[in-house]
Amino acid sequence: MGKQLTERQQKILDLVVREYIRAAQPVASRHIVDRYDLDVSPATVRSEMAFLERSGYLTHPHTSAGRVPTVEGYRYFVTYLVQTPPLPAQEIVTVSHQLQQAGGDMSRWLELSTTVLANWATSAALATPPCTQQSRLKHLELIVVRETTILLILVLPEGLVKQQWLTLDQPVTQQEMSAMAEELNQQLAGLDSEQIEQARQSYSSLKAQITGIIVQAIRRVDGRISERLYQDGLANILSQPEFANSERVRQIVAIFEQHAALAIVMEEATRREGVQVIIGGGERWPFLNDISMVISRYGYVNGMSGAIGVIGPTRMQYDLAIAAVRHVAGLLDDLMGAWYERYPAN
Repeated sequence: MGKQLTERQQKILDLVVREYIRAAQPVASRHIVDRYDLDVSPATVRSEMAFLERSGYLTHPHTSAGRVPTVEGYRYFVTYLVQTPPLPAQEIVTVSHQLQQAGGDMSRWLELSTTVLANWATSAALATPPCTQQSRLKHLELIVVRETTILLILVLPEGLVKQQWLTLDQPVTQQEMSAMAEELNQQLAGLDSEQIEQARQSYSSLKAQITGIIVQAIRRVDGRISERLYQDGLANILSQPEFANSERVRQIVAIFEQHAALAIVMEEATRREGVQVIIGGGERWPFLNDISMVISRYGYVNGMSGAIGVIGPTRMQYDLAIAAVRHVAGLLDDLMGAWYERYPAN
């Protein structure tokens, strides 16, 4: 459908979408001609707009009103017409510095990133913490708290730290446990739960007991979809004209409370490269009707990754949202890459 539009029809659709995004008012042909000094008559623009309406890209709320984009119109705009603007240079420097100052604190990275996205896109921002479909052991420590009580500290590549108490039948020393931890790190670092379970079969009782706990902890993490969402900017959405009535406010607030559903939508973005744009939920995501999301994976395609993006009404400033999401996801890629270069998994 998209490739059947002429250059003039594309231009008019582009202008209607941009004007509606800007003013949240139906766009008339006379307004397009006057504002953009088009070298065609209002009648010609009306004719092209009527064609775009018959093609499913525009609609009009009243008989005498101007046109507004449909979901298909927005999708055509994003696919063929959108041009992403440069982000403010000084703000880019400031944001990069703030993230660097957060050190290796992933939670702080995501808190800052959602705040930045919400401000840049004048919308709401969401992020999921990184996870992996197959976790691998990064590092473990064994700390003797009492003679028969050990604190097991397990570090996984996605930055997760798991702690568990272990009660022994006989006393041990810290020197003994440090030596065992060093040995296990040498033998198991970089392995997944199945590989660790295989190695466990040949271990002595205490070593096998500790390794069994490691296997259980990794399996609890594997394959999960994190329902934790970092959020910011809901007030930006509520200030939009679409949410002037209480029913629409309840709708968007209810969407923000559906952490599990949103996390599933965002998790799909971790399987693809680049920025993904969802305009309206359709049959698959009915709770997202009249809602758009611009999402990008950050991290690694087949390894540890999460998703970050913006959410708002379909009358979204897509060009700015795409540029902002792409840039912030790139910053998170760089931070995670530097972290793993410094602390490799094996």
